Amino acid sequence: MELLRRLDGLYANAGTVAEAGRSRNLRVLRDMLGPAFRGLLLRRGKGADATDVPARHSATFDWRYLRDRPEIHKLFEAAKTSQWVSEQVLDWSIDVDPHHPQRALAHPDILPLSAIPQFQRLPLRQQQEQVHALVAWMLSQFLHGEQGALFAACQVTESVGDLEAKLYGSTQVVDEGRHVEVFHRYLTQKLGKLYEINDNLYVLVDAIMGDSRWDLKFLGMQILIEGLALGAFGTLRSSTQEPLLKELLKYVITDEARHVTFGVVALRDYYREDVEERERRDREDWAFEMSLLMRNRFLAHEFYDEHYGHVMSRAQWDKTILGSPYMERFRRTMFRRIVPNLKRIGLLTDRIRPHYQALGLLEFEHERAAPELTGDDLLAS
Repeated sequence: MELLRRLDGLYANAGTVAEAGRSRNLRVLRDMLGPAFRGLLLRRGKGADATDVPARHSATFDWRYLRDRPEIHKLFEAAKTSQWVSEQVLDWSIDVDPHHPQRALAHPDILPLSAIPQFQRLPLRQQQEQVHALVAWMLSQFLHGEQGALFAACQVTESVGDLEAKLYGSTQVVDEGRHVEVFHRYLTQKLGKLYEINDNLYVLVDAIMGDSRWDLKFLGMQILIEGLALGAFGTLRSSTQEPLLKELLKYVITDEARHVTFGVVALRDYYREDVEERERRDREDWAFEMSLLMRNRFLAHEFYDEHYGHVMSRAQWDKTILGSPYMERFRRTMFRRIVPNLKRIGLLTDRIRPHYQALGLLEFEHERAAPELTGDDLLAS
């Protein structure tokens, strides 16, 4: 039975496994081997009520209590005055109906469904039901990612060296806990559907949680996963006509903008001054391998298994989704945030640039880096 489970995991994630290792950095691949084995082959995120992820890091006490990081202090002050209570700012009495003609959860054109011929032939009501299910899948992945961000924020608050970062980190812990609360409530009370974690996302969370280096937790969660989340949240918010979801995403986006800025500020000087060349190269390669995993995160295999596993092969599904206008738009939105932030913290050097060029991602390097503290630029985009 265990062998069949592993073979199924290998088949389900063949595309991701085939792409892994492009950086050819053996130290990075060694670090990723355990999370990849647990996430892609053992599929630890599937079929269980809870999963233990090994975590290794030191808790650093700062007995100097220095307050000498003005940019992070500014973030801390903004975070203190920007806390919100979901019961006070969101109208949870709104009825979410996937068939409401003026309150569509999402337009099919911003989802990969529009590229699937079988979907186009369905009656309108069944199309709306599949849009409902796919939005539930997306929000489920947001929820799982926010739980990972909650734990990562706790770890970073413990392990980062200076007090200013610890104080700001404490506000992010509160933010992430609130995000877990609102996404779970929306999924269970309004959509009535919750999907398991995607295997690629599980690998990302496992790798970040288990690494003992505080800066990799920052890099993985603040720059990469939260950068991806900002793009995904903004895309969905601009499409949905459902008022509760639109308002919920507005508040989450405002929080996430601060989190990404925190990551950029904390890592910028550290990678420039405090990391040896070989270690910096490892961070470059690690970020690239993580980017490959994130690019494959939104193939929605859990949704495919439920709705299309009986009408097309997984390989056909992957090819259709990866080649769809939706995925092209999503990749552009996602990496438009991530690539310039990697450049700003010094992890987009001439050495690693050809890897991103091969994926068509270098066009984003001159975009604006970390978003404004309020997230207004994201809400307007």
